[in-house]
Amino acid sequence: MTLASFSSASRVTSIGRQTALRVAPTVALSFAVIAIVIAWSVAPSLFTGHSPIVGVPADKLLSPSTAHWFGTDHLGRDLYTRVVYGTASSVTSALIAVVIAAVAGGLIGLLAGFLGGRVDIVLARLVDVLLAIPNFLLAVIVVTALGFDTTNAAIATGVSAVAVFARVMRAEVIKTRQAIFVEAAFLLGGSRWHILLRHVLPNASRSVLPLAVLQFGLSILVIASLAFLGYGDPPPASDWGLLISIGKDYLKWPWLVYAPAFVTIATVLSVNRISRWLRKTD
Repeated sequence: MTLASFSSASRVTSIGRQTALRVAPTVALSFAVIAIVIAWSVAPSLFTGHSPIVGVPADKLLSPSTAHWFGTDHLGRDLYTRVVYGTASSVTSALIAVVIAAVAGGLIGLLAGFLGGRVDIVLARLVDVLLAIPNFLLAVIVVTALGFDTTNAAIATGVSAVAVFARVMRAEVIKTRQAIFVEAAFLLGGSRWHILLRHVLPNASRSVLPLAVLQFGLSILVIASLAFLGYGDPPPASDWGLLISIGKDYLKWPWLVYAPAFVTIATVLSVNRISRWLRKTD
């Protein structure tokens, strides 16, 4: 290789890295929204001085203002405060759901794709059964069996998403198992489980990260929907779905619905945008 060709190749590599590191404005905005949501969930008291439970009856149903950014509810509680304090429950529940779905679904897909044969047939049929049931209906069935609670709603949401992770992981494992470096590892005498953990799992799990980020946003929606229907924690909890459910009874004061709904939508859209960005920059 000549010096000129080497310099040209280095220049192309540098440009490629700069392009990969360049972040679109919408992606930067999405990261900013998620950073705010995480900060709310970690330290809500830093962002508001009001109580999410105790209200001022004289201040009930006030419209949004500088004193109350999202207005107040029917008990005089600051709605912005309740949204901020409800973030921890919504984010934590969605995270639990994603972990359950990724671990259980990833394990099923990993074993089915790598072992093949009868194991693959049995596990594939199990995944088909789960996919035949609508996700939200399956979540309702599971949370009804476990009990009405936000944690149980998170578990139900995770169970309903297991099949999606299992199918994606199985497809990636089958593709990775046919790679040349995996066949070389077999020829060099590597054990099946060593090759599975050392070569197949790290390469097959690359597609799971964007899916996990996407599922995080979907889990927020499903858990909010379950809370809206009364399958989550009862009042005075301040889950986003519960706030929307309470606000729908006061249609003359629309900010009771618009504020938590806007935060929920903004969070889900931001997570989806980050997921698409991760998939493109893989």
